[in-house]
Amino acid sequence: MYFLDNTGFNPNPSSLERCIRCLCKVGLIEEALGVFSKLKEIGVKGSIKTWNSVLSCCVKIDRTDLVWKLYQDMIESGVVVDVDAETVGNLIQAFCIDGKVSKGYELFRQALEEGLEPGLVTFDRLISGFCKEKNFDRVSELLHTMIAINRYPDIRTYGEVIKGLCKSGKGFEGYRIFNDLKGRGYVPDRVMYTIMINGLCKMELVGDARKLWFEMINKGILPNDYTYNALIRGYCKIGNLEEAKELHKEMCGKGYGGTTLSYNIMIAGLCLHRETDEAYQLFGEMTQKGLAHDVITYNTLIRGFCKKGKIADGTNLLKELLARGLQPSTNSYTPLIEKLCEMGDVQEAKSLWNDMCNWDLKPLVRTHDYLITGLCEQGFVTEGMQQLKEMLNSKLKPQKGTLERLVLYLTRADSFDDSLLVIELMFRLGYTLNKGIYHLLVTKLCRENSSFIETCLGDILERN
Repeated sequence: MYFLDNTGFNPNPSSLERCIRCLCKVGLIEEALGVFSKLKEIGVKGSIKTWNSVLSCCVKIDRTDLVWKLYQDMIESGVVVDVDAETVGNLIQAFCIDGKVSKGYELFRQALEEGLEPGLVTFDRLISGFCKEKNFDRVSELLHTMIAINRYPDIRTYGEVIKGLCKSGKGFEGYRIFNDLKGRGYVPDRVMYTIMINGLCKMELVGDARKLWFEMINKGILPNDYTYNALIRGYCKIGNLEEAKELHKEMCGKGYGGTTLSYNIMIAGLCLHRETDEAYQLFGEMTQKGLAHDVITYNTLIRGFCKKGKIADGTNLLKELLARGLQPSTNSYTPLIEKLCEMGDVQEAKSLWNDMCNWDLKPLVRTHDYLITGLCEQGFVTEGMQQLKEMLNSKLKPQKGTLERLVLYLTRADSFDDSLLVIELMFRLGYTLNKGIYHLLVTKLCRENSSFIETCLGDILERN
C-alpha cells in the first residue's frame, strides 16, 4: 500500500487482484485488504476468485468479523450472485468458528440443494463443531453425505471424529474406529496416533497407548512434543512417576522438552502424588533453562504445597506470582483459602478472599462453604451467617454439610431463630437434618418449655 500511495505507480486491475491473492496466500490480510480497497476506489468489484482468497485468508486466521463485513460488501457490490462452493464453504466455516454450527449446517444443506459441494475443509469444520457439541448423529450423517457425493473422508476427517469421541468420554468407540480404519487400509499419521494415545491415556489405558507408541515408531513415524506430553500425562495419571520422568528426560534429550507446557505436565503429575519437593526442583530447573513460569505453573505448585499443609510455601509462591506481574486466577487463591480455613486461620483466609475479590475473581462455590465452616468453627457464627446471605444473594447453593455446621453452632450459641431459618433453608433446598444435630436442637429447645417450641419441633419432625 505504501508503494502504491507514494510512487504514483498505477497497475491495472488484474495485477491488483493477483497482488491481493498473493498477499492472502502468505496470510497478510491487512495488506490484502488495503490493496482491495484500492481496487474498489477505481470502480472494480473484483472477481469471485479474489473475494474467495480474501475470505479464505480471514477464515484461516479466525477473523470472522472481517468475513461478515466482506460478505456484506459482496452483497452491496452484487458479487454475491456469483458465489460458488468455495464462497459458501468459507461462510460455513465462519459460522463454525463463531460457535454457530447449526447455522453453518443449515447453509450447508441449502448449498447441497443448489448443487454446490463444499470442500473437505468445510466438512472437517462442521464435523469438529458437532463433535464439540457431542452431536454424533449429525457427525455420522455428514460422513455418509461425504461418501454419497464422492468426497471420501480422509485421515484428518476421521481424526476429528476420534478426537471428538475421546473428548466426549467415548474413547472406546474412538479406539474401535481407529482400529477399523487400519483394517480398511487407512494409514494413521502422527496426528492421529497422538490423538489416540492421548485418548487411551485419559481412559488410563496407558499400556495400550504405549503399544501404539511403539507401533508408530516401528512405522517410521517419530513422536513429537504433543505425543510425548500425552504419554507423560498418562503415566502421571496412573501414578507411574518413574516412567513419566524417564520419558520426560528422553523428550528433553531429543530437544522437545524445553517448553513451559511440558514442565507444567510433569510438575502437575508430581504434585498430584504429593511429590512437591521434586516438583519444586523442576520449577527451579525451568529458571535455569530460561523457561517462563506461567500462572498454571504457579497454581499447580500452590495447590501441591497446600495439599501437604505447606501454607507458607504456597503463600510465597502467590506473592512471587503477583510480584512478577502475572494475572492471578481463582485457582491461585482457592487452595490457600480452603487450607487456611481447614487449619483455623480464618482471618488470613478472609484477607486472601478480599484480595481475590479485588482482582474481580469469582470464588468457587465450594470456597464459600469452606469460609462459612471456617468462620463457624472459630466462633464467628454471625459472620458465617452473613457469608451465607452473600452466597444466597449470588444464587449459589451451599452444601448440606455447611448448613448442618451452621445449625450446630447456632444452636450451641442459643441462636434459635437463626437455627430455624437455616433449617427452613435446608428443607427448601431438599436437604434433611442430621439426627445428631436434631437431637441437640430438641434438647436445647425443650429447655424453653413453650408451646411455640413444640409447634416448631413438630413441624421439623414432619418435614424431616
